[in-house]
Amino acid sequence: MEKIVGFIGAGNMGYAIGGGMVSSGIVKKENIIYSDASDERLKKIHEEIGTKTSNSNLLVANESDILFLAVKPDMYPKVIEEIKDYVKKDVVIITIAAGVKLSKTRELFGKDMKVVRIMPNTPALVKESMSAVMPNEFISQEELQEVLVLLNSFGKTEVVSESLIDGVIAVSGSSPAYVFMMIEAMGDAAVASGMDRKRAYKFAAQAVLGSAKMVLETGIHPGELKDMVCSPKGTTIEAVKKLEECGFRNAIMKAMEVCEQKSKDMSK
Repeated sequence: MEKIVGFIGAGNMGYAIGGGMVSSGIVKKENIIYSDASDERLKKIHEEIGTKTSNSNLLVANESDILFLAVKPDMYPKVIEEIKDYVKKDVVIITIAAGVKLSKTRELFGKDMKVVRIMPNTPALVKESMSAVMPNEFISQEELQEVLVLLNSFGKTEVVSESLIDGVIAVSGSSPAYVFMMIEAMGDAAVASGMDRKRAYKFAAQAVLGSAKMVLETGIHPGELKDMVCSPKGTTIEAVKKLEECGFRNAIMKAMEVCEQKSKDMSK
């Protein structure tokens, strides 16, 4: 892709996305430019990815054909007010922010814009993100395909209705935190049984990775896969029984419910 891809914001997510594009060969490093208030962040990105950097949001806005707004949600009004008169006429804006609807982005720009709202997650750092993609009515199929190619360079994507965004945040955007907590707890238990911590986390994390791949690659229902591990009177069914007694599944579902509600509250 020969288009210029810009990032306003050089935090972890912006860094991961740009890094995925460069390492996959989708976009040349010289065709990516970042702006950020932090010279330290810009130096890190230039040294590790080799892209262009600038302290000027206006410069990035003026040069970009596809522009990622990779700043915190509360920064959107300020940043858009700064750049709205400097973006290219046919620029595709990609937003990455909980609580900022497509309609809100249009309101902040004060005019019709080509906008794609996305909700990736932090595994983008290792090219295993799951990204929900929500284009507005001004995005053509060709433009959407270009965006999907970019996003697929650091994980997997699904085009969904924006009405599903709160559920997406609960099941994908925030869920890495739940999984990290489970891995930490598994590691702690292994340490308590005598294993060194580094090895304990490796065993736990690889078990989670392998299990996730089985769900994705076999297409077998997770419950059936669970049953395949549970031998009669065996160790696994005893552990599963205890998890049920402690409300394991209910705790996850309740956590997702409050996460989804918080997302809805942020959009009001």
